[in-house]
Amino acid sequence: MRWRRPAALASAFLVVVCLGSLLLRGLDYGVDFTGGTLVELHFPAGAPLDEIRERLRVGGIGETSVQHLGTTQDVLFRLGDSSINAAGGAAKASNQLVDFLRAGGETFEVRRVEFVGPQVGEELAEQGALAVLYALAGILIYVAVRFQWRFAVASIVALAHDIVITVGCFSLLGLTFDLSVLAAVLAVTGYSLNDTIVVFDRAREEFRRMRSASAEQVMNSAINGTLSRTIMTGVTTLMVLVALVFAGGPALFGFSLALIIGVIVGTWSSVYIASTAAMALGISRGDLLKPATVDEEALEDGSAPREGNRTRKKP
Repeated sequence: MRWRRPAALASAFLVVVCLGSLLLRGLDYGVDFTGGTLVELHFPAGAPLDEIRERLRVGGIGETSVQHLGTTQDVLFRLGDSSINAAGGAAKASNQLVDFLRAGGETFEVRRVEFVGPQVGEELAEQGALAVLYALAGILIYVAVRFQWRFAVASIVALAHDIVITVGCFSLLGLTFDLSVLAAVLAVTGYSLNDTIVVFDRAREEFRRMRSASAEQVMNSAINGTLSRTIMTGVTTLMVLVALVFAGGPALFGFSLALIIGVIVGTWSSVYIASTAAMALGISRGDLLKPATVDEEALEDGSAPREGNRTRKKP
């Protein structure tokens, strides 16, 4: 806990940078949210993107975004509204693109073609945002009932920290934000909360055991007592996620990367942000303890309880 202030400053810096990127650059929303047509092609010999872009421009295909998808052999074409309207529909636009590239002598394999209407994309974006808000509200209620309201607020602060940094990294890196990434963000909230609950549960036990210790000492003891479990859980989870990034293919890349960022940031916030926020809110032994019995007070003082003042300890 002696590093909590530098850690809080580092987290504050990251949050400010990520929020700035989200406000200035925004997110590169996938077709799930914006609507449109995606065409994924596999070029066995590799795809020269600059040449393809120039050919599409000269051929008058219209508004089309072209980018590599994981490797130089996989290319993702995103057809905008102008291309779809000019072709007379999403299906015709995708067929027109494939026929145009084949007419130029390109050899490729069509991996997938996806179309989402703009109204469906808007509904998915709204429902995704509501899902995040409902998750945070449920977590706030659960932790407030299970522990104490200061712990609940501290948990929400830590989760907001994790969500902002995870989503902000996608904005900074210019990566596509789609439904799979949103699912990863929701999974990150559950993972991070689980780590935080483990620390808070140990802190509650330590508050009852270390009656003469300060809140900082109690939190420090709780974090150290659960640190090996936290590290081992994070490392084993990251091993699986790293394997998914390299072997899971393009379809799982965004999902896996979001989880990797979230697991790292969630572990950090469970150790530093949640505990620091609880201390800043004034958590103390009196918030979690019942009044001590005469026997307990005597044992703390190191003296035997007097026979006449003996009280029965509540279960």
